[in-house]
Amino acid sequence: MELSIIGGGNLGQAIADGLLSTGYLIPGQLTITRRRPEKLGRFIDLGVTVTDNNRDAVVNADMVILAVKPYQVLEVVADIKDSLKQDTVLVSVVSGVTIDQISGAVGQKCSVVRAMPNTAIAIRQSMTCVSGKAEHAAASEQVREVFSNLGEAVVIDEALMDSATVLGACGIAYALRFIRAATQGGIEIGFDAATAALIAGQTAKGAASLLLEHGQHPEAEIDKVTTPKGCTIVGLNEMEHQGFSSSLIRGILASYNKLQ
Repeated sequence: MELSIIGGGNLGQAIADGLLSTGYLIPGQLTITRRRPEKLGRFIDLGVTVTDNNRDAVVNADMVILAVKPYQVLEVVADIKDSLKQDTVLVSVVSGVTIDQISGAVGQKCSVVRAMPNTAIAIRQSMTCVSGKAEHAAASEQVREVFSNLGEAVVIDEALMDSATVLGACGIAYALRFIRAATQGGIEIGFDAATAALIAGQTAKGAASLLLEHGQHPEAEIDKVTTPKGCTIVGLNEMEHQGFSSSLIRGILASYNKLQ
């Protein structure tokens, strides 16, 4: 597969790094564009095609990933549409721009799919939500396969893409804020900052891994560490009295309402 990434910024480079490091693509299959190609010197050294010409970049591409700013998307699509192959899969990783808007700009020439990764894509641990029209289900599945090399990927309805942005993309910040608070608590009970951060971070990673690998409800794992009259249940109950779960849910809803 020939794949082109339009926009070699942080996200575009992270996608490229992931696909190359996992062996999903070899350098000769990849093209990246950037207004200042010299900024992508390390990709040039690897043998990746780097150019500042978006039209040239997509001529032979089987899949094109748009990793530009939201205000640039429709202009870029209008510029490259005549250079796209009929069966090219056009993927947008840009929030807030719908499939219909992109399809309108490209003139229904190819399959359009949206993908919403999060910043953990930089270490190939992203949660990516993918959506496309029902008639382009095969293209959506192909995009899901590509992003599964960069973490977990799931196909959802486009109507849920704002929700995916909040739970998956904003969710990174929510999880990090929990780890920061746990670190501060760890310092209060005697650890130095570095050790507290390590314990809090690895514990959060372990908790998430338990859920993903065992496929259980969080309460099932919580029950394993909440012994009668123990210190865990006392701490959990105090957190709930202070509105822990409620504040997190309200924060998610506030972020979602901001997008509406």
